[in-house]
Amino acid sequence: MSEFKNFKSGDHGSSDSSVLERLKQRKDFLRLAHAKRVHSASFVLQSRDRGDAQMLRVGFTCSKKVGNAVARNRAKRRLREIARLVLPRFGQVGHDYVLIGRAKITATTKFTALQEELLSALRKLQSNP
Repeated sequence: MSEFKNFKSGDHGSSDSSVLERLKQRKDFLRLAHAKRVHSASFVLQSRDRGDAQMLRVGFTCSKKVGNAVARNRAKRRLREIARLVLPRFGQVGHDYVLIGRAKITATTKFTALQEELLSALRKLQSNP
């Protein structure tokens, strides 16, 4: 059953946008390169426990394989939005997450399907120690 069955466009539940912080430095992305990962149809989710319980941090990346700048930006916008909607409610505080876009898929997959895939990927990461 869908977690978003009764989800409305403007409804953010108990999420607070101040809970999410952006990963911007290369060293943070490199740390996550060797962390746990889950491959979904539309993106790859990497996760790492920082060991502190302050806030969630999230980063986004799309290589040139995703397409030209327009395609990469569209894919990243979609990934940012699903992270904004899903991670504050279902992510683990004190963890870093990176969402990596996939060529020709991230930008064209239905938005609700992207949300479901992120929820599924988070469940897989949280169930594995």
